[in-house]
Amino acid sequence: MLYVAMSGAKQAMEQQASVANNMANVSTPGFRAQVNSFRAVPVVGEEAATRAFVAATTPGADFSQGPLTETGRALDVAVRGDGWLVVQTPDGGEAYTRVGNLQVGADGQLLTMGARPVVGEGGALVVPPGSTVQIAANGAITARGAGDPLVGVAEVGRLKLVNPPAADLVRGDDGLFRMRDGLPPAEADAAVTVASGVVEGSNVNAVEAMVSMIAQARSFEMQMKSMQTADTNAQSANKLLAYG
Repeated sequence: MLYVAMSGAKQAMEQQASVANNMANVSTPGFRAQVNSFRAVPVVGEEAATRAFVAATTPGADFSQGPLTETGRALDVAVRGDGWLVVQTPDGGEAYTRVGNLQVGADGQLLTMGARPVVGEGGALVVPPGSTVQIAANGAITARGAGDPLVGVAEVGRLKLVNPPAADLVRGDDGLFRMRDGLPPAEADAAVTVASGVVEGSNVNAVEAMVSMIAQARSFEMQMKSMQTADTNAQSANKLLAYG
């Protein structure tokens, strides 16, 4: 009884931490809610067959789309439906994000607000300093300098938009998603499109997260009471053995 209750309390604490992290990111653009899964593991031994430990499985994410907010800012983009923007990681690899509030660095490189370089289909994306940037639905980026004609604007690059299977993605500690170990980087998908002047918000439902926090707190309290009951039963049994 003690170990069964202990495993339940441990997993309730882990779930509470996950829900708290979701609550903290309820206003983070493009955030994907973390989902923890649990499974029952039957107790091996002479105990009743109804007893089971709680074990955590690989945490996943809620990939549903968050609410879209129109900003009118040319460098704000939101992926329509399924799909991801690609950014470069410090080790030179690729990672995937839905955060689309972009900016132009001092050297003209297109970056996320977290200062991560945005990857294009041909590599890094660089725009001329001081130019007016526009991003088309297919990810094509055009830049028009001051005094340039409105027609014949040159395309400086194209966002690499990907749509790998959700089962192939894992969330990193930095909040970015990557392909599972052993899988190659995702290929560009022409079917993925973006909306310009729009930012996608977090897909965390604040009300549901709050209800989940309350439920997990009550579950933890129930498991702790079970542990106290197991301790009381053990003490009573010791007394009976001592004076029997």
